[in-house]
Amino acid sequence: MPAEPAESSGATYAAAGVDIEAGDRAVQLMKEWVKKAQRPESVGTLGGFAGLFDASVLKRYERPLLASATDGVGTKVAVAQRMDQHDSIGHDLVAMVVDDLVVCGAEPLFMTDYICVGKVVPERVAQIVKGIAEGCVLAGCALVGGETAEHPGLLGPDEYDVAGAGTGVVEADAVLGADRIRTGDAVIAMASSGLHSNGYSLVRHVLFERAGWALERHVPELGRTLGEELLEPTRIYSLDCLALTRTTEVHAFSHITGGGLAGNLARVVPAELHARVDRGTWTPGAVFDLVGQAGEVSRPELESALNMGVGMVAVVPRSAESEVIETLAERGVDAWVAGEITERAPGGGDAVTLTGDYAR
Repeated sequence: MPAEPAESSGATYAAAGVDIEAGDRAVQLMKEWVKKAQRPESVGTLGGFAGLFDASVLKRYERPLLASATDGVGTKVAVAQRMDQHDSIGHDLVAMVVDDLVVCGAEPLFMTDYICVGKVVPERVAQIVKGIAEGCVLAGCALVGGETAEHPGLLGPDEYDVAGAGTGVVEADAVLGADRIRTGDAVIAMASSGLHSNGYSLVRHVLFERAGWALERHVPELGRTLGEELLEPTRIYSLDCLALTRTTEVHAFSHITGGGLAGNLARVVPAELHARVDRGTWTPGAVFDLVGQAGEVSRPELESALNMGVGMVAVVPRSAESEVIETLAERGVDAWVAGEITERAPGGGDAVTLTGDYAR
């Protein structure tokens, strides 16, 4: 009778730090959330090698253009990890992707995500996906798939990063952008929900390293703890912007992310025109003053790194400004006329100028 084979003493995937069973359990836990983030065009179920989306929806377009965007959340994930709170970071991810798509007028159709972890903790991964799914619902797009990768040795057991990619569609003759902007157009600012998901390397350096503040610290100016403020989800504007394009004339949008208001608005201002924005038309949230004061950060530095209270801008004909502001107000978005489009000075000059002081 042959002898029983000796138990192998060779290396295993588990010994190397990758837990396949934990990954399978994470998939099971996230299924209920992914199911909530679907559109009628979604095909198939979670667990396949690729997400499927019924492209026959494009038949209603004369000349459909597909728009694609990809982004991450940046070092805001470090705050989520320190607080052990992971159910909103996915919301941020969706916002960063879909609000880039809608800038050209595209309707976000679907997203995929990529979650890289040092160690798969199924409940934590499911919480991240929960946030992504909830964000997709708010954005009107489907979550059709994703990937969770375990990278021991590259990331610590409690570390992770997230990224996502989205696809949208816009009619070719409805694409928004610089070519539509005209002299006299109004610059409409839409309020941000806070820091959003940009500038956190500066914010963490100032508040944690220089000021030595703890996330549990209650900050009277904020009316809550520092951690609660820093994890405030990024506002998702996609359905609000699409509502504007369907009810009135819009020439361009600008998503205010890294580079600040001036840097991002400049991306949609034609070479021969200029956008003048009056700081006196709004008051930035308290968190922006806190960062500036705690780190002795200059105004130009703050304005290049942070959104300063404006998360999205619409450039519209002057005749449409009242309707735009009313429509946004009905949708719960605070908006105001922040500036105008003028001819650029002879010899060039900056595409965008911020004038005056912030209202107090």
